Amino acid sequence: MVHFVLFDPANLPDPEYGAPDPASVIDGDPRFTVWTLDDRGDNRTYAGYWASTTGAWRVSYDEWEYCTLIEGRAIVSEDGGDFWDLTPGQHFVFRPGFKGKWHVIEPVIKTFVVILP
Repeated sequence: MVHFVLFDPANLPDPEYGAPDPASVIDGDPRFTVWTLDDRGDNRTYAGYWASTTGAWRVSYDEWEYCTLIEGRAIVSEDGGDFWDLTPGQHFVFRPGFKGKWHVIEPVIKTFVVILP
């Protein structure tokens, strides 16, 4: 087993495609593309690249997720009033229990590392 994962955009696996639950969509028709670089097979840990088209949708995180925005622009707002205008190069963490909204202003690509409880 290899214990190192390189995030190399020139050498990505086949993508997977998806979208938010239609009941959570607030605006637009957002679509996701995911390139999973690491999946431990334990249903708890994942890492890779995630891309989204424009739109807005509600989110609720049970997991801990570390991200770096590579390109695009999004506003993430937490229920209760705080919001963050995300631009390329910013690093951020969603903690379990985060509830709020993703609003993708310009198509985004981010790296992610997810650890479920």
